[in-house]
Amino acid sequence: MKVAAVLGVDIGTSSSKGVLVDVDGRVLRSSTRTHEVSRPRPGWVEMDADVWWHEFVALTADLLAPGDAEVVAVGVSGMGPCVLLTDAANVPLRPAILYGVDTRSTEQIAQLNERFGADEILRRCGSALSSQAAGAKVAWIAENEPDLYRRARRLFMPSSWLAVKLTDEYVLDHHSASQCTPLYDTDRHDWYQPWAAEIAPGLVLPPLRWPGDVAGRVTADAAATTGLPPGIPVITGTIDAWSEAISVGAQGVGDLMLMYGTTMFLVHTVAARVTDPSLWGTVGALPGTRNLAGGLATSGAITAWLRELFGSPDYPDLLRLAEASGPGARGLLMLPYFAGERTPILDPQARGILAGLTVSHDRGDLYRAALEATGLGVRHNIETIEASGGDIRRVVAVGGGTRGGLWTQIVSDVTGRAQVIPAQTIGASYGAAFLAAQTGWPVSIEAWNPVTEVCEPRAEFAADYDELYGLYRELYTSSRRVAHALAARQVRFLAVAPTDAGKEQRTEGVAP
Repeated sequence: MKVAAVLGVDIGTSSSKGVLVDVDGRVLRSSTRTHEVSRPRPGWVEMDADVWWHEFVALTADLLAPGDAEVVAVGVSGMGPCVLLTDAANVPLRPAILYGVDTRSTEQIAQLNERFGADEILRRCGSALSSQAAGAKVAWIAENEPDLYRRARRLFMPSSWLAVKLTDEYVLDHHSASQCTPLYDTDRHDWYQPWAAEIAPGLVLPPLRWPGDVAGRVTADAAATTGLPPGIPVITGTIDAWSEAISVGAQGVGDLMLMYGTTMFLVHTVAARVTDPSLWGTVGALPGTRNLAGGLATSGAITAWLRELFGSPDYPDLLRLAEASGPGARGLLMLPYFAGERTPILDPQARGILAGLTVSHDRGDLYRAALEATGLGVRHNIETIEASGGDIRRVVAVGGGTRGGLWTQIVSDVTGRAQVIPAQTIGASYGAAFLAAQTGWPVSIEAWNPVTEVCEPRAEFAADYDELYGLYRELYTSSRRVAHALAARQVRFLAVAPTDAGKEQRTEGVAP
């Protein structure tokens, strides 16, 4: 007899992940497909939407192959906010522009702030304009690719792209819409048509639903392509970090989710609307919830880059070397701004710095400095969240970076915060599966994914990390002018024409 199961698929920056989960929360199988992003010019990060669908089909084939489960619902999620524009027939017009790691819309941000007022945008939309804002990237396309834009009729993100491919329904979730600043009004929970008509003329913005709402049902054509049963429900889905928060039950007021991945994401649930120009105020993934969020532009991307430079040793070996290096990485300090930085400095021209280098430093020291840089960036965000009115009572860790223990321990030591770690840290695909299960079963995330570990900060390292954090904050301030000058030189000297394939030279990854 086949077991009833739900399928969850997440399209991430460096890979797509799928899980098959029975309705009691037990993971039956999981599968991953790695991919590359395209960086055709400095500050540009793109991806072909065909990859998203092809990987969904491949993952589904992997997960269904044994034939011992009957899929009864499908959950989807993906990186975001992204901007994929299509024509009226859902044919992509260009590669999707990715979230805050793509920093091309600086001029459009300045223009929109001048046109509508930075304070008014923050008040209405919950977030200031930054490289994270999808609306500014729509404006970039309209201004820089006008012939292409005149053909554009629809706006998709990875989750909504999978939903339309499976169901033929054009929808987007409220949370993803709330990151389309300045197109969405977070108080009215709807598109703000006066600004949308001016910024995105000609686009038919998608009808809005909540992430767990049913977007539609698997069509006969999609069933033939994927092997899924026709007619089963597909949820609307949402951005990966918010699906990750659902996967670990970090949705209560006072919860802060830390997502350890290619980038680092922080999602704090607040009791009432809170805004801060250096953070992202959004509606939550669940109806009636609000979040104050932040994100580092790089985290696992740096450790993967270092690993490649080191000749691709195994991650456990690097973690052992980093642990032997000890707190402070033998006098090294890294700024993790290798792709600019998102919150709280909102500086796309920031650049990575490794300070204190001597010929006596080794791979373990550099790797340790990268892990500590993430912890220092998280601490900066936590302090900003609380200074703006947030009230962090519990920190929940999720994502591939929780494996191995050292990274989470360093973050707890640097921030002075305990982190609870649940049984399943697969992340967004598991959260998508949980939302899919809710379409037909009375499930609870506490039963699906109970806490099994608590990472406590070690008091003996608090003073050293307090000193290092002060130097971290000072290093950015004192080096900003030089970093910006170097960023300008990179635009002049490192720009390359896009290739026909649109492929990136380097694969981003996540350290375990």
